[in-house]
Amino acid sequence: MDDLRVSLIQGDTVWHDPDANRAMYGGLMAPLAGQTDLVLLPETFTSGFSNEALASAETMEGPTVHWIRDQAARLGAVVTGSVQIRDGDGVYNRMLWATPEGGLSYYDKRHLFRMAKEHERYAAGRKRLTVELKGWRVCPLVCYDLRFPVFIRNRFDAEAPGRFDYDLLLFVANWPAARRHAWQTLLRARAIENLSYVAAVNRVGTDGNGHAYAGDSAVNDYGHAAARTRRPPAGGHHHLDAAALAMHRERFPAQLDADRFELR
Repeated sequence: MDDLRVSLIQGDTVWHDPDANRAMYGGLMAPLAGQTDLVLLPETFTSGFSNEALASAETMEGPTVHWIRDQAARLGAVVTGSVQIRDGDGVYNRMLWATPEGGLSYYDKRHLFRMAKEHERYAAGRKRLTVELKGWRVCPLVCYDLRFPVFIRNRFDAEAPGRFDYDLLLFVANWPAARRHAWQTLLRARAIENLSYVAAVNRVGTDGNGHAYAGDSAVNDYGHAAARTRRPPAGGHHHLDAAALAMHRERFPAQLDADRFELR
């Protein structure tokens, strides 16, 4: 793996205004052209976390999918974040992964936040996604997924030494400030237990439901908390050291003692 440059954009998402959000986030990303490999935008970055936004959910042929692919090409970097996407009979909280070469993958949020009745309005995803970037295996996830370590668990292929499910775990979120202790604690736990970097972006400001967000976007490594910020508009730019990760896994090979299981 080559070292990886990751940029976290923790904007104050405008409530129910996709045009304004595309313009705002596009402006925040523009200075990063040629300076980063991966840009993270928050969960539901075109609307805010709103059940009422389902009525205006886009399709995969809609403007946001075209926009995110265009942004990736302009920046020369992968751009990822989640939006409401109508697909068939359901609407998914879908995390898009757009590459500068024009590729597009996606992950549908598996765990729906029942305390806000997300599970009554959205369709749930079924499978994890793993994508590759500069030799890194990357697993993108969304907000409430953070609380479910079995689904997230980084498994190890003993027949292919050094081959983990992933090297970098991503979270995009609208995680309220009232629960920021859980956010910070669980991000560190997921990094430590999975012998992996964890990069996470959260929005700032106050949404249309009156919920305040503190940001706290951060990159955590396999044993320490890296730089984090609570100030808008950007959550910081981070350098991920591939050699340091490989050295830690060799020095502390806890994966060799891990329980074996399959996800279904």
